[in-house]
Amino acid sequence: MLKIGDKVPDFKGIDQNENIVSYKDFKGKKLVVFFYPKASTPGCTAEACDLRDNENALKAKGYHLIGISADPVAKQKKFADKNELPFPLLADEDHTILNAFGVWGPKKFMGREFDGIHRTTFIIDENGTITDVIEKVKTKEHAKQILEK
Repeated sequence: MLKIGDKVPDFKGIDQNENIVSYKDFKGKKLVVFFYPKASTPGCTAEACDLRDNENALKAKGYHLIGISADPVAKQKKFADKNELPFPLLADEDHTILNAFGVWGPKKFMGREFDGIHRTTFIIDENGTITDVIEKVKTKEHAKQILEK
């Protein structure tokens, strides 16, 4: 997994509106990249809606937001539309971005082991350096976790 001090990989993906979104679009800006396991599940909905509800406070600190999961574009679109999410949600079905950030791997849930996305958020400065990594995401208070950094 990428850590504080690492340079952000030059990622690119398709968002819920079928736009190509790349890191280059945010060069020179502060960026929050949040990885979530599955669109429209309770935890992921709580996290995305908390970020939506606090978007103005995050923007006031200069942050731009990008969400990423392995869901297909159509599922990302439904998730974004249903919850009125104003930021890009990238569909990383082939795990290229997930692997570049190191957030795809073995997980345990209810005694079962499987490969999946580790809910993780990366805070990136204007120079493309990761300034913080939030691994213990509080889905209902995630914006607060970011704003306190």
